[in-house]
Amino acid sequence: MKKNRINYKWILCIACALSTTFSCSDKLDLTSPDKLTSDNFWRNAEDAESGLSAAYSQLEAATDVWEFAEVKFPVEAYREDVCEIGSDALNYQTWVELYNFSYTNGNSQFTAYWSKAYRGISYANQVIEKTAPIEMDANKKNQIIAEAKFLRAYYHLKLLLNWEKIVVRDQYITSEGKINKALSTRDEAWAFIIGDLEAAVGNLPVKQEAANVGRATRGAANAYLGYSYLTSAYENTAKKDELLGKAEQAFKAVSGYSLEKDFLSMFDGTNKNSAESIFELQFTDNTANGASYRTALHKWIAVGELGGWDEILPSKMLLNEFKKEGKIATTGRYDSRMYQTVFCNDPYFNDLKNGGVYGFTYDEIFGAGSDRASFRKYLPRTAADLDKSRTAVNLPLMRYADVLLLLAETLNERNRPADAIPLINQVRQRADMPALPLNLSVTEVKKRIEHERIVEFALENTRFYDMRRWGKAKEALQAIGRNSFDPAKHNFYPVPLLEIKSNDKIN
Repeated sequence: MKKNRINYKWILCIACALSTTFSCSDKLDLTSPDKLTSDNFWRNAEDAESGLSAAYSQLEAATDVWEFAEVKFPVEAYREDVCEIGSDALNYQTWVELYNFSYTNGNSQFTAYWSKAYRGISYANQVIEKTAPIEMDANKKNQIIAEAKFLRAYYHLKLLLNWEKIVVRDQYITSEGKINKALSTRDEAWAFIIGDLEAAVGNLPVKQEAANVGRATRGAANAYLGYSYLTSAYENTAKKDELLGKAEQAFKAVSGYSLEKDFLSMFDGTNKNSAESIFELQFTDNTANGASYRTALHKWIAVGELGGWDEILPSKMLLNEFKKEGKIATTGRYDSRMYQTVFCNDPYFNDLKNGGVYGFTYDEIFGAGSDRASFRKYLPRTAADLDKSRTAVNLPLMRYADVLLLLAETLNERNRPADAIPLINQVRQRADMPALPLNLSVTEVKKRIEHERIVEFALENTRFYDMRRWGKAKEALQAIGRNSFDPAKHNFYPVPLLEIKSNDKIN
């Protein structure tokens, strides 16, 4: 992990206009007529687009070249049984607290996660409110507002996945009085998220223009709508079948995507916005005019033997899961996703015909007889790029494989395992794995879905939410010796102390 860092912020041309300002009524306000504010900025379609860009800028806390990895991954991934904390990460107390479940509500990492999500919500709210009165093409206006509603729903969703109760922010804050707002119930929060996604679907394009690649589409809205219905169905048992039915409908509305045969290409920068990508976080090597849309994620993930910082490792449980079915792939090896997700001690990586580990054998890099493993996902394809301090590898946030497996889960929960299995088999076929028989029971299909989601989405930070949704987080973590997890305390993070101090309606 680097010291004495230089921060490279996203270039937001209207950052000053999007900042919330307050004034005291007993003081004279002096406003420069040529200074942009939230009141005079919003004049035309171009301004609305700029505001929307600011709303996108907060996705996944992607505002800083270093902080991107150091906030998102400790907060989301360290709770999972597929990951272990790396040696260098042990030097950073707030990360260790997340891994050991010993954090308090003052933890700076999830406080930053919370704050950045609400900043994105604030920007989205301003777009929604300020774009409405602008005179512009009606279709363009509707699309901009729909994208802002999608983003507002997305940020609220990420918060609700990590906190039991959140503050639903449905309006742009322009005064101190509006800051104080009580926490919503989960039912209220789910209803708000689902309402925004449903409102967005009709006005989002099926496909964005090339210049707008990475922005929200109808497929993305339907995918997250299905996910919201599915997750809330587990929480609201009285309406479970109704919610599952709506989840099925939303997932089936996601069309026009296909699975990419080259799995690794979606994670090493060589196949950005692939045919499988439904929603993807964008980075670029373009540094024109001082722009910096790159990250140090590859350094954060890579182990020391690869020139990385050794912050996160694949767990032995993950490696065992990859090998669980044995060498039954059509290649004669283990599940092909293993070789594209991790570098590990396997003959595949000692055979330079397969590329080895950046042109060297595993033994040459890690030492003969070593059991060291490193994540391969999100590392750039070439050694030259791996050596760079910053890279521009995109992060798929929602893939078609996720939709297929979530739909399979939905159908299986509706007691239709025979309908679920063909969807699972599509994902397995891409991994060179044999098809599952069609006569499996609901219980057997549940186990198969869990296995597929582990090996398909390792390091994509879905595992903890899966474990909690299925009510097995404690069981899974205890199985690998992480006994400090208490569902009553750790299923969700505590509301950050910073929010409690600034919001009088939260105790």
